[in-house]
Amino acid sequence: MAEKRDYYEVLGVSKTATADEIKSAYRKLAMKYHPDRNPGDKAAEEKFKEAAEAYDVLHDPEKRQRYDQFGFAGMNGGQGGFGGFGAGGMSMDDIFSMFGDVFGGRMNGGGGFGGFEDLFGGGRSRRQADPNGPQRGDDMTFRLEIDFDEAIFGSERTIDITLPSQCTECGGTGAAPGSKRVTCKTCGGRGVVIGGSGFFQVRQSCPACGGEGSVIEKPCRKCRGTGHVSAPQHISLKIPAGVDDGSRLRLSGKGGGGLRGGPNGDLYVQIAVRESDIFARDGQDLGVDVPVSPVLAALGGEVEVPTPEGAARLKIPAGTPNGKLFRLRGKGVPSLRGGFPGDLTARIVIEVPANLDRKQRAALEEFQSLVSGGTFPEQERFRNRTKVFYSHKEKLSKK
Repeated sequence: MAEKRDYYEVLGVSKTATADEIKSAYRKLAMKYHPDRNPGDKAAEEKFKEAAEAYDVLHDPEKRQRYDQFGFAGMNGGQGGFGGFGAGGMSMDDIFSMFGDVFGGRMNGGGGFGGFEDLFGGGRSRRQADPNGPQRGDDMTFRLEIDFDEAIFGSERTIDITLPSQCTECGGTGAAPGSKRVTCKTCGGRGVVIGGSGFFQVRQSCPACGGEGSVIEKPCRKCRGTGHVSAPQHISLKIPAGVDDGSRLRLSGKGGGGLRGGPNGDLYVQIAVRESDIFARDGQDLGVDVPVSPVLAALGGEVEVPTPEGAARLKIPAGTPNGKLFRLRGKGVPSLRGGFPGDLTARIVIEVPANLDRKQRAALEEFQSLVSGGTFPEQERFRNRTKVFYSHKEKLSKK
């Protein structure tokens, strides 16, 4: 049995590919290896299934996260992926049923696409075949700004958001009591109308039914035939410690309301983390600038370094230069997955004293008078390099 290929390799995308890039890559492969284009070609059929398996994992945020972390091992045990795919576990009908919406094409009675016309054109998928059947609500996105401290330590929030909810008066059908949906006469229930002729045909959503394939005899007065009403929601959210800027938290079933008894969609909370006044963050690692006096840097001693766990004491040796980095292992950001925290890097920043009084100034002037050539080796090296530069310039000018 051939070794399974990496899902990103199968689709030909990078590990940082967006959802749209993954969908586009899968669509191209599926069109290339579609059974209607390759009748009787078993190799093409296997490639078609392989691409569908990769897409099933990578287009789902939770499955993709497990795959990125654990590889194929994270897809076993009923946790995601197709499991027995390619060995009878997933039929072609299953693939078409699951991913028909990727192509924008409708399904024929045998489970396949109705030829190239439907593969390229925008009919309705089998999941929308029954205009009176349940329909899942839309996934919604909410952007939430949080403080840097919340991202490090975690917190609990309540989100106030207005979402489309299923109309209670019509049960999400959009039809007034005693009324119902009937097949659209304009498109014959297909949801699309076709213009042009020959190969160059133009498909567009039916203007009479809006692509639904059916119309309501008498619209519900409360929702005006949409099946939805806007309703304020107060949703509790737990922000895990270690969440980073750009992270997405999924709240299952907290999105847009379904129609005709269908389940709600999911709510995705996009996290935006405000910058810290103290720390700079890079993944799980933190960086902090620690100002010290020239005296402490010269003589050595201890400085206090802030960390998420509290202040840490750091010993710096005598003669520590400006910009010197010290790594404090395990003092960074907590791991979202329960692993080890990141590290914290403290950078020494020598601060020039300000607002000197008379005695302080006199002391510094006395120190300056005692300075010998080796006290500031970097200054000495700089002077020597400068002398060489000007000496070279003088020689060139005499030529």
